[in-house]
Amino acid sequence: MRTIRFLLAKEFRQIFRNKAILAMILVVPVMQLVVLPLAANYEVKNINISVVDNDHSTYSAKLIFKVTSSGYFRMTEAKNTFNDAFKLIETDKADLVLEIPHGFEQRLIREDEQKLFIAVNAINGTKANLGGAYLNNIIRNFNADLRLQMIVPGKLNPMPVVEIAPTNWYNPLLDYHVFMVPGILAVLLTMIGSYLTALNIVKEKEVGTIEQINVTPIKKHHFILGKLIPFLVLSLVVFTLGLIVAWAVYGIVPAGSIGLMYGFILIYLLAVLGLGLLISTYCDTQQQAMFIAFFFLMIFIMMGGLFTPIESMPGWAKSLTALNPVSYMIDVMRMIVLKGSGFNNIKHQLMKVFLFAVVFNSWAIWNYKKTT
Repeated sequence: MRTIRFLLAKEFRQIFRNKAILAMILVVPVMQLVVLPLAANYEVKNINISVVDNDHSTYSAKLIFKVTSSGYFRMTEAKNTFNDAFKLIETDKADLVLEIPHGFEQRLIREDEQKLFIAVNAINGTKANLGGAYLNNIIRNFNADLRLQMIVPGKLNPMPVVEIAPTNWYNPLLDYHVFMVPGILAVLLTMIGSYLTALNIVKEKEVGTIEQINVTPIKKHHFILGKLIPFLVLSLVVFTLGLIVAWAVYGIVPAGSIGLMYGFILIYLLAVLGLGLLISTYCDTQQQAMFIAFFFLMIFIMMGGLFTPIESMPGWAKSLTALNPVSYMIDVMRMIVLKGSGFNNIKHQLMKVFLFAVVFNSWAIWNYKKTT
């Protein structure tokens, strides 16, 4: 313990002397956690739509009003022909074109049916899918309202109406911040821990102080612990600041146990920091360490379930996520913060992350060479 205490004193002095690292650890994550959830918006609004009204009737005017007043669509330009409207899609001025045919109102009254044409700009598949779904839903509601208005009392029986009373569990207001903030906090914690530890041992190699350490009787596991513990403490500080920001800015209060969450974070940080130290033992320059760390973190984050659900991935990608510690972290953060899950609910993720921590740190200790 005396050896580790001297190593910790050395590491903390080096960290606090470098003001840039302190800013990176304490200031940057707070700013990112404030800004990123505001920018990473899952809601698709302000979809540009162009309407070609060939009927110019009362019903077509009501339909156009219902579309534009929904809050999802923004009218760009009304055109006289579909070809003119389609040019707006070609120039990215419109995302959808709604064409109302001639005789729209008459056919609805006489034949009780009519077809509308919708052209969707599908370059952005998500926006196209949601925009088309929004528009179809608005038209269905408009059609249902018309059918109810056309019922003549005494001649036809009233149409049965099914009312749905939805209940939104864990996120009653459907606020996407509640879903995004825990995941973004998990990603920021991963990036800070892995990047800083990946650069730590390499920096000793570049400045030459690693040779002085290698000639001392310090054991390899003492050296690795001395590198790991300071960043473990600082990462816990970052996580605490993140929870404060989530509460102060977004009003998010964990529904589950704070102690259980910190226990899982502690094990997870051991895994992430161990990965960074492992990368550092294989690299000779900070540039190499940054590129290798970036390579793994990009895969971990993009396949971690933050932006796209793991259930929607192909089979081979789902298999790879079993080797992705970030996916377990994001999953557990949302379970504890939003659902109030207990130990029995997260024990499988905890065991897997603990295994990652053992493997990465043991590998880093084994790969660290005191002699060349």
